[in-house]
Amino acid sequence: MAFTPREFYIADVVDERRDRTAIAYLLPAPLPAGAPTPQPSDLQGGTRAAIQQFIRQSLPADKSLRPLTIRLQEYQLTETLVPGSTAQVEGKVTLVMHFEWERNGKTIPLTDYRGSARYTRPVQQRIAAEAVLRQSLVTGLTYLNTWINQEAPRSSKLATNLKLAFTDYTQNTEEDTIFYDSARPLTWADFRGAPRPGKAAAVVYSSFAYQGLPTIEQGQVHLNLNLKVFVVRSSSWVSPTGRDAYNLNHEQRHFDIVKLVVERFKQHIKNDPLINVDYYQGNLQYQYLQSFREMNRLQDQYDAETQGSPMAQERWNHSIDEELRAYGVKAKS
Repeated sequence: MAFTPREFYIADVVDERRDRTAIAYLLPAPLPAGAPTPQPSDLQGGTRAAIQQFIRQSLPADKSLRPLTIRLQEYQLTETLVPGSTAQVEGKVTLVMHFEWERNGKTIPLTDYRGSARYTRPVQQRIAAEAVLRQSLVTGLTYLNTWINQEAPRSSKLATNLKLAFTDYTQNTEEDTIFYDSARPLTWADFRGAPRPGKAAAVVYSSFAYQGLPTIEQGQVHLNLNLKVFVVRSSSWVSPTGRDAYNLNHEQRHFDIVKLVVERFKQHIKNDPLINVDYYQGNLQYQYLQSFREMNRLQDQYDAETQGSPMAQERWNHSIDEELRAYGVKAKS
């Protein structure tokens, strides 16, 4: 081979040809009298074994690279007389290969190679069939090497790893939405909804979401998750008698709990082995739903434990602040 693979090695060859009885059908030289019939001929040891041996001897197998499988779909050399001639033989070799690789237990189809070549020879001259077949295989593998070198830096099919990053959206420029910023606590001016009847003095509508579009950089999938912890002003309200510091702190802590859940969400993502280059989309959504349920459970628990109990409120204040400091959201005291 005129190249050394930098992106792959051939791990296996699978023979999927419909006709596996012979790789070549050659006319004898010299031709016998009458209508000549091509004679079947195969590579020593069989086609699959011969190709595997050739690849082992010709291409270094660096096991740190991508393990590719060749699916041999067609590979045959056939000779016939040139139409209208009894002195010339025409040969045609056809090669069709499909390339794929296993990544995280998932088969990734890559590309196909379809090649053919023709030659003519005098009827009395034998052809080096093995050399013709070898050259067609070399051409197919050279195509693979060129294709994969071009595609590896930019193709998700060839990405070897998922690299996650997180950003927190804090741009408070929207009229009806406040995004979490530890330097910008809630004020009563953020509660713009109409008060509703009931025992509650105030209600804050807080939640979270994430956005992220993958990009391919140097053979890796880069996914930056932009996390949004927010309060909807028009859905948050306070009663005329509820505007005091105690109630505002209580509602702020609802907002803080959402931020805590999002920080835990980040850790779940980082530690989930199923969030990888092949399966990150569905598993990200799964972790999001799990965290969303956790958020609702914590909010209900918080309200149930602090209702009418300043001491319980103070315990929650302390617990929330400690965890926010541990995640670096709040400065350590």
